[in-house]
Amino acid sequence: MRIPDLSVVIPSVNGWTDLDGCLTALFAQRGATLEVLIPERCGPEIGDLVAAKYPAAVILPVSPTTTIPEMRAMAFDRATAASVAVIEDHVIVPEGWATALLEARTSAHVVGGGVRNLATERIVDWAAYLCEYSHMLPPLPEGVSEWITGNNTVYARELLEAHREATHAGRWEGHLHDVLRSEGISLIFRPDIMVGHKKHYTVREYFTQRYYYARSYAGARAVEGSVARRVAYGCAAFALPPLLLWRTVSRCLLKEVDRKLVWRSLPLTVLFVAAWSAGDIVGAWFGQGDSLCKVC
Repeated sequence: MRIPDLSVVIPSVNGWTDLDGCLTALFAQRGATLEVLIPERCGPEIGDLVAAKYPAAVILPVSPTTTIPEMRAMAFDRATAASVAVIEDHVIVPEGWATALLEARTSAHVVGGGVRNLATERIVDWAAYLCEYSHMLPPLPEGVSEWITGNNTVYARELLEAHREATHAGRWEGHLHDVLRSEGISLIFRPDIMVGHKKHYTVREYFTQRYYYARSYAGARAVEGSVARRVAYGCAAFALPPLLLWRTVSRCLLKEVDRKLVWRSLPLTVLFVAAWSAGDIVGAWFGQGDSLCKVC
């Protein structure tokens, strides 16, 4: 059996509609053979739908409480290609995405691309995108970066195998990236390798998701240090709301974003930044609780 050119990991956490759109675009790729690995926690009916429409995909059933980092780690263990990409179930890849990632991987161990918004019809979806991805708005420089995204990234599989402790730590990709950078492994950002973020939210849904993600991230960071450091981090978290709002809005105004769109989305941006800040504060003081398994 031929070894695929690229293994693609897609945790399935949002249901069939999002996953179907993602897989339609992925299986339309040409020029590279793909191994599509789907850790699935939404129920057996999703697996049945995938098997019927996309029989080449590999379904990895997991329990509903399995976290996204755990789902990714499971798929890493099953990957067989020399290059392993990670996306999300609401990501739409464009034509030529797989071959572009593979070309970039020939000169780097880790490459991350850009993320643009494809959910453009509703202001709530724009506000969610700008809140989460304002730091990735174009134009951005290509090359070595302090940070790359976790939903448009490719790794050398041998690198993942060598850092299994980090990939299986139950932490977000930032933990793995920090470990790699500490060992002198460069994270390469390629803004030209772009995917589309197509997720439709309700206000309540994104508010709670921003809270859960922030709490899970802050809670994991807080337990790493001493009690004094945790107290200091918890106190500093109270200063986050105005800082996060300023960073988000100022980035949007300085980048290629319609200013009318920025101002129209501002009330929701304020609300979402409040949820983000609350998650950071609660995570810093009380830990992540069960927030990590609620992120989708």
